[in-house]
Amino acid sequence: MQTVLFHSTIFGPIKSRRLGVSLGINLLPNDGKICSFDCLYCEAGFNAQGPGKDGIPSRDSVKKGLKRKLEQMQAAGEKLDVITFSGNGEPTVHPHFLEVVRDVIRLRDTYYPEAKVSVLTNSTMLGRPHVAEALKLVDNNIVKLDSAIAATFHALNRPASPNVIPEGVIADLKQFEGQCIVQTMMLRGDYEGRHIDNTTDAEVDALIEAYKEIKPREIMLYSIDRKTPAQDLEKVGAEELETIATRMRAAGFKVQVNA
Repeated sequence: MQTVLFHSTIFGPIKSRRLGVSLGINLLPNDGKICSFDCLYCEAGFNAQGPGKDGIPSRDSVKKGLKRKLEQMQAAGEKLDVITFSGNGEPTVHPHFLEVVRDVIRLRDTYYPEAKVSVLTNSTMLGRPHVAEALKLVDNNIVKLDSAIAATFHALNRPASPNVIPEGVIADLKQFEGQCIVQTMMLRGDYEGRHIDNTTDAEVDALIEAYKEIKPREIMLYSIDRKTPAQDLEKVGAEELETIATRMRAAGFKVQVNA
């Protein structure tokens, strides 16, 4: 089974194709994965690998680890564009997510005031008031919507709860009143005898209608960049992504393509 995990709470900095020089924060275990989705393309592998034994990091350990790293980077004169909540699963499941976000913003303001704070979230926890509040504080609230069609949504993202449906996610995303960036992975392929493809005209039309409700400030359209746990998935090429992006731009959206 593929497992590509971050083995520390603070990791990087790394060069992100979407965000620039990014220092990562992993609010999940360093030796396992915890996520409310089980996406076919997740570079961290499937949830079946288990949560490991380390447990989630405490608020205090996150704060101390980030402070130490930012001091080291500042002393070395290193560049930093963004501090990004990512890692081994869904960061918003951390029980003290709001408090951690506030800590990170204070440290950012002290050491790298020009850097942005970003959260990569799968959008499943937005019904929790403290999660929504935290996401309204960050510079880049990067939310996921890979399909607005239920069958594709469930086949591709495989939510842990059957109650998570695209209509509910879209409704939750509307609360941000446009202060979000929607990240959409475009792919096609086969898994357990089923063909999955969110690049069709019907899928793109449904996404555009969903975006119209959400009114994001930007859409990040991207394709597979690393090995995936599901073996028979196809990377969508740059030209095709641009064709899809053109349709979205024609509907009035700012679209960033990352092939």
